[in-house]
Amino acid sequence: MTTGSLGLARRDAARGSIFAALLAGFGLLPSFDALAAQGGGLFGEQAEWAQRYDADPRLAITRSNTPVLSVQTFAATEQAIETYRQIVADGGWGMVPAGHVLKLGVSGPAVVALRKRLAASGDLDPSVGGSPIFDSYVDAGVKHFQARHGLTETGVVSKETFAALNVPADVRLRQLEVNLVRLRSYSGNLGERFVMANIPAMAVETVENGVVATRHNAGVGKIDRQSPVMMTKAIDINFNPYWTVPASIIRKDLIPRMQKDANYLNDHKIRIFNKEGQELQSDQVNWNSLEAVNYKFRQDPGGDVNSLGVVRININNPYGVYMHDTPEKGIFGDDDRFVSSGCIRVQNVRDYVTWLLKDTPGWDREHIDEAIRSGQRIDAKIATQVPVYWVYITAWATPEGLAQFREDIYQRDGFGPLAADNASTTATATIPQAIQSSPQRALSARSQVLEPMRDEE
Repeated sequence: MTTGSLGLARRDAARGSIFAALLAGFGLLPSFDALAAQGGGLFGEQAEWAQRYDADPRLAITRSNTPVLSVQTFAATEQAIETYRQIVADGGWGMVPAGHVLKLGVSGPAVVALRKRLAASGDLDPSVGGSPIFDSYVDAGVKHFQARHGLTETGVVSKETFAALNVPADVRLRQLEVNLVRLRSYSGNLGERFVMANIPAMAVETVENGVVATRHNAGVGKIDRQSPVMMTKAIDINFNPYWTVPASIIRKDLIPRMQKDANYLNDHKIRIFNKEGQELQSDQVNWNSLEAVNYKFRQDPGGDVNSLGVVRININNPYGVYMHDTPEKGIFGDDDRFVSSGCIRVQNVRDYVTWLLKDTPGWDREHIDEAIRSGQRIDAKIATQVPVYWVYITAWATPEGLAQFREDIYQRDGFGPLAADNASTTATATIPQAIQSSPQRALSARSQVLEPMRDEE
């Protein structure tokens, strides 16, 4: 980006144009120096790079320190609604032809359409022109757009980015309006310290004195095993936890795995116990029936194998769900992290637990790391229970002027690209509640592959 174009963005902001608020978010773009230097797993294959992502710098996205659940976010979303009303009144934006991947160096009419689309939503300075060449300006604009939509900032326009680009402006407007009602329901006093897990954003925030303290990518419930919307509290922490397999997962997952691989239990350190507490061997169970649901299956502790990783965070709720670590760190680098059976997996879980236990005597980071290293089951009760909010918010805006959008994965907004096939779906807009069963949509190819069992429902 040239000094001149940066000056243009500042002048636009001063004039109060409809792009001013959105262009103000250009802090998400690479710096001027960086642009100048450029010259203008859980599922199969992921297991090989599972350990990279907790510290991968590509996952670092510069964001507002303002919590999603805040008066400031509510006010910013109201302003974004006005901005999008103007965009819709001006004709919205056109579709970007999705026939071929668009990236740096590509040229053609699709790039011209892409420039117009990015300019219409404030992701690209209109003054850079309508060239058919995908240059560094378009690359930066695509990355800015991707950051606002929760996509990895690659600068490459492929399937997921095309899908987000081609959601009409009037749908985005209605999405902001629906979610403004949801944000209003959380506008009261949520506590000086609280946790928010936004399910469609696949993200967790810890908030203290009105400021975001830590952020974490998260893995949340699959389409057919949804994470519930609820208000609760974090009560205690289990280090090096056992995992007891619930009956539903014994039926859906464990029996089919044992039918395919008789060594599955041994390989995953899962033991079988009868009602008297006696341990059984796997060949004592008839795996061609439902006999297995009569037994208790418990996985030994161990961060490399245990489905809960090295930490489980217990929260009061009637759904049998909780928050936890995972041995499959690779999921945190994916754009699609709808992977669990309803529980929420937390990236950089040690940072999260350190924050939860900061007011609990004897549980500083050093003692937390020591407890994990011990490999022994150790429990820590949180001195003052921390409010936890699992929410479903697919659109909001930041005080910096960035309108954020996420996929309505559970089809709860009541409209959008997927709603055409589910006309009966209605918006759950106002009050936090348990998610009701929603219409099935075709699962991705990845979720149809036989995968390791993970967490409880």
